[in-house]
Amino acid sequence: MTVDSDNSSLGIYLRDRRTRMDPIALGMPSTRRRTPGLRREEVAQRANISATWYTWLEQGRGGAPSAEVLHRIADALLLTDVEREHAFILGLGRPPEIRYHPECGITPRLQRVLDSFGSTPALVRTAMWDVLAWNQAASTVLSDYGQMPVRERNVLRRMFLDPAVREAQLDWESVASFIVAVFRADAARAGASDGMHVLAEELCNASSDFERMWRNNAVQQSGEGIKHVRHRTAGLLALEYSTFLVEGRPDLAMLVYNPADSETAIVIKALVEAQVRWPVDDAQD
Repeated sequence: MTVDSDNSSLGIYLRDRRTRMDPIALGMPSTRRRTPGLRREEVAQRANISATWYTWLEQGRGGAPSAEVLHRIADALLLTDVEREHAFILGLGRPPEIRYHPECGITPRLQRVLDSFGSTPALVRTAMWDVLAWNQAASTVLSDYGQMPVRERNVLRRMFLDPAVREAQLDWESVASFIVAVFRADAARAGASDGMHVLAEELCNASSDFERMWRNNAVQQSGEGIKHVRHRTAGLLALEYSTFLVEGRPDLAMLVYNPADSETAIVIKALVEAQVRWPVDDAQD
């Protein structure tokens, strides 16, 4: 839900951010200043906009800026992501479009969260469906990601290009169609459309099944549901999966797989304790 823009509130917020900036740290002249922070002219120069118009904007009479100009002002003021979002809501009545900047790895704190689940499999995947991090239970019950080259940790590549993964599915057609639809929605939501099309083109050339499903243009949410895993030694396992977005990282989602019944819980606990590993797919069905 969006709110109406408020140019007066935006001006007050920008002025407050401006006065909190350190001119010396930014290489500005160290001459005596009547007020703390940067001058309006200096912010305007950094944002490549008119000083007069920026002054009006701070005074609440410059009209609503365009998204591009507001991004430049946010860059000039060194706003954090949450500060930039707040400025957009004040000025345009909506958050900014997502800029996809994938990062390598996850924080140690997030890895500790995964590890805290113990015998409950949990992992983190990117909007491109690369498995980025996992706990010991995920390696034991789902796939031994640590033994795979990084490129092979992509769920889509494995689902469509690895015959063993196809055989591990109870209903490969449904699972694969679901993954393609969620991938399309995830990548677009995270602002990763360019990467999405590159991966989609690769898989269209490599798999006629993927090409057929991709042409359907279907989108779905991952959300929650039941996942069935055909484990080599334990047989069929039923897991309830839940998907959680990682705060501050629109490119990441955490998936947690809880046993769907007491029998599965006992079996998984035994597997984890014995560290029996078998690479099966990490997709949902």
